[in-house]
Amino acid sequence: MRFLPVTSNALLVELADLDQTLALLASLQRDPLHGVDELVPAARTILVHFRPSATSAAALVRAIAARDLSQRVERSSVLVEIPVRYAGEDLAEVAHLLGITPEEVVRRHSGSEYTVAFTGFAPGFAYLSGGHPSLDVPRRSTPRTRIPAGAVGLAGTFSGVYPQASPGGWQIIGVTPVAMWDLGREQPALLQPGYRVRFVDIAMLDGAFDTGRVGGTVPETPLAADTSGQQGAVCGAAALKVKGTGLLTVFQDPGRHGQAGQGVSASGAMDQAALKTANRLVGNRSDGAALETVGGGLQLQSVGETVLAVTGADAPLTVRTTDGRQWSVPSHQAVALADGDTLSIGQPVAGARCYVAARGGFTVAPVLGSCATDTLANVGPAPLKVGDVLGLWPAPAGAVVGMPTLPAPDLPTIEQEVVLDVVLGPRTDWFTRESVARLAAQRWQVTPQSNRVGLRLAGEMPLERAIPGELPSEGTALGALQVPPSGQPVLFLADHPLTGGYPVIGAVAPHHLDRAGQIPVGAWLRFNPIGAFEELNPAELQPFAA
Repeated sequence: MRFLPVTSNALLVELADLDQTLALLASLQRDPLHGVDELVPAARTILVHFRPSATSAAALVRAIAARDLSQRVERSSVLVEIPVRYAGEDLAEVAHLLGITPEEVVRRHSGSEYTVAFTGFAPGFAYLSGGHPSLDVPRRSTPRTRIPAGAVGLAGTFSGVYPQASPGGWQIIGVTPVAMWDLGREQPALLQPGYRVRFVDIAMLDGAFDTGRVGGTVPETPLAADTSGQQGAVCGAAALKVKGTGLLTVFQDPGRHGQAGQGVSASGAMDQAALKTANRLVGNRSDGAALETVGGGLQLQSVGETVLAVTGADAPLTVRTTDGRQWSVPSHQAVALADGDTLSIGQPVAGARCYVAARGGFTVAPVLGSCATDTLANVGPAPLKVGDVLGLWPAPAGAVVGMPTLPAPDLPTIEQEVVLDVVLGPRTDWFTRESVARLAAQRWQVTPQSNRVGLRLAGEMPLERAIPGELPSEGTALGALQVPPSGQPVLFLADHPLTGGYPVIGAVAPHHLDRAGQIPVGAWLRFNPIGAFEELNPAELQPFAA
């Protein structure tokens, strides 16, 4: 058992194999450790998120190292049968790699029972273990830019089903009509960790098949969810009409936490402090939903009288009345709008994202407990479009607007170098010493391919690996610096995938995540490691004296 640093609020436990990983996961779920918020299991690792105010990495390492991994994990009573039409693009290639016929590939794949080992990559995507031992094939050397929803694939010893159309590098051998992810179910993800799975060859069936046939007990209560960005106004209450959206405007709140078991990451506001400030300024709860908009261009027309506040990036704001009068208003304070007034946000001079809170709060419906829009997973309210009407709740009695404040003093700009503190790990040792030094020594530019999933960076010299080969998929944290084969890092932001298959050299320290979320395209940044990379050794981590 190895313990590797991730950030100041997360660590990675590496185990010998999948069986040990599942045994430790079962132990930690059966007898949870104080201060642990979430566990993200993978093929040979468990990512442990914890609250530093409640526990420490040292305490967790000692407690986890003492766990008994010899107990056998109980098999689930739930069996899910998935029909497959075996006509995938890579079926012939897989047969060639294994030295067998395509028909034999199908026989072996459909003749074995699988177990959901863990989830990740995308909502509803399950990594299935336990198939025929010969079905061990590498990922495609060049990933496809689009794989259809329902595609059944192989990678290494795992099998899986793509829940939605997405890029991917698995070897595709078939397709299923079964929905792996459906927000109409109480458990949107059809496959949960521990479930047993059997694939059925559609060509061998005489009649219709009950797609996604399930044995055992699975909740089927519909989940009420409104994923539209257009929300109806409460009768008699004010509203906002969208006249312009800018590059992208979405609803955000603190995030969708605790959904890792369904393959869903937290998402949430890229600048959490700005979100809380906006809500405070209009007298809302700090965790209420607000609008997050990139760059300039958002225009909101008041239907009735409203009070708004704009925080985050330093951007010019103007109010225009129905008769054409126009004037500037300050950000970071409450602004009252009369019926018909339109608030417009200009291009930021510092920072990248503004947050708009409305007094009383938006009537947007939560999805899986949050109003955050996850752009990678396609979970949550849809991005705003021109013509949407955003309903507002009446302000509660006694709600007081906050005192005006100022934009953050260190908002990033394209003219000044941005410095981000990083914690080295968990896979720093997969890179050459020269590359670890290069991470901090050279500056990196934010490319136009950046978004809420991550900042794609470009440096003069790429980072080089010391350990070749594939890394088994493992959990990734917010702020992780994942390094693909190009050697140019990707800084994972709010909508990052739960798991990834490329090594992570380090992660942005939590106290600089809001700053990272405000970095505009074209800006240059530099990383500042706040310590050397060292494994967390249980024998060397002694309790603090009382």
